[in-house]
Amino acid sequence: MQKVEFDGRRFSYVRRGQGEPLLLIQGMSGHNGMWGEEFLSLLEPHFDVVAYNHRGIGESSWADGQFSMADLADDAAGVIQGVGWSSAHVFGISMGGMVTQELLLRHRSLVRTATIGCSWAGGPDVSLGETVRRAIAAMSTRDADHALKTAYEMNLSPRFVLPYEDYVSICLAQRVPVPVVLMQWEAAQRHDTSARLPAVTAPVQVIHGTGDAGMPLRNGEHIASLIPGARLELLKDASHLFWFDEPSRTADLVKQFAALADR
Repeated sequence: MQKVEFDGRRFSYVRRGQGEPLLLIQGMSGHNGMWGEEFLSLLEPHFDVVAYNHRGIGESSWADGQFSMADLADDAAGVIQGVGWSSAHVFGISMGGMVTQELLLRHRSLVRTATIGCSWAGGPDVSLGETVRRAIAAMSTRDADHALKTAYEMNLSPRFVLPYEDYVSICLAQRVPVPVVLMQWEAAQRHDTSARLPAVTAPVQVIHGTGDAGMPLRNGEHIASLIPGARLELLKDASHLFWFDEPSRTADLVKQFAALADR
């Protein structure tokens, strides 16, 4: 695990592959190991991949107070510059997709293309699935097994099933403190870019699994409708963790979109 420091904070990350720079931004309660070995191995022949941990996650510095998605976008901008890039392709999922939206709005020059997965723009027209609230409530009990089982049910579709034991092993591989996840949840509830996304000028594609129980499909459709020229890609029956369900298809979409925008 490598580390980059800026503004008094330390962020841990993994870096692998070669080619165009690609920043991966994880979602709520996620760490960089949750991209999965198969997905990363499909990206690394084509990209110089950096997958970092949010503040308070893994070996990154502790989150010392409530933050916003804008704060997390500033973190992402610092990582891009801190690893030596002038700009990067960006792929953010779920909460990481919210961070990506703010990154597009706050740091346009740092983003070559953006892929937003299983995310939402906030606002009155869309909402999170009830399963998300159940997962947060389960986590708040501090009963680890209950929280993991609830998240497992939310994150995976009946068609594509990662064995529960494998899911638990991945989730527990790095430090993910409950207080930090609850701060992430608070930030996600306050996230609203719906009125600002029409100002986005970077090339954007939106990927969403049609079987996503936690982040209903209408959220992805909403984001794509708000961003001028955005491409919407739907993965039939795929879950919230669609890059585990269909790693090859997801990697191809990221690769092809980056190549198209670089022409």
